[in-house]
Amino acid sequence: MLEVNELLELAKSISTRAGLRLLNSLDQGKKEYVCSSEHPKEIKALADTVLEKDILQALIPKGLPILSEESGFISGERESKYWFIVDPLDGTFNFVKGLGPSAISIALWQDQKPIFGVIYSLTERQLFWGGVGIGAYCDGQKILVSDTLSKAEASICTGFPVRFESKSDLAIQKFLRMVRQYSKVRMLGSAAISLINIAKGAADVYSEQNIMIWDVAAGLAIVGGAGGSVHFNPGTIEHSLDVYASNRHLFEPN
Repeated sequence: MLEVNELLELAKSISTRAGLRLLNSLDQGKKEYVCSSEHPKEIKALADTVLEKDILQALIPKGLPILSEESGFISGERESKYWFIVDPLDGTFNFVKGLGPSAISIALWQDQKPIFGVIYSLTERQLFWGGVGIGAYCDGQKILVSDTLSKAEASICTGFPVRFESKSDLAIQKFLRMVRQYSKVRMLGSAAISLINIAKGAADVYSEQNIMIWDVAAGLAIVGGAGGSVHFNPGTIEHSLDVYASNRHLFEPN
């Protein structure tokens, strides 16, 4: 029998330990990074690799399959419908440029259903976790989604994924039709932290198309634990999702 609580505590410990180790040893002048050969708009930092190594060393002995942004799919030692989804560093561009939030993200899913998520905010040095049936917490304090009733009064967190078709007029028009329903639009550069803001009621909606599953896997679980509404479908790119997450009053557009 899978001990979900044990795995949750492990994920909390791993993410906090890895995050603090990175922050405590960080030389602000040496945030090494390279541009991705596959996606020129995407950058990879040395920190991505270092963090992934720490996280995988702790998770692999549990024998469950793992999908990690850096290493791809790692099969487990036993057949299981459960799998970990790991983003060692969400918001890499923000991290290396000192531009905005970044985070470590670990999730446990059962098939295509989020069970729990753990996110360590490197910017705030705060630990968030949660899931449906678990609740949602920031450093042990319960968090809840907002009570905003109208999209005209709501804020939306969104962004343009690396693989966004920026040269497509149709894609741009679709994006504008989506965001113009809301009072405020915010692009934070970290899907994980955007979803945390939904979970703690600072923002009301997060929506993004073709966002990679490791960017949102933990955040979707935490929004669900905070009483929010979560909708997602497979995107057009492997391992991507079309996501709409909100408080319990603002529903997915038609």
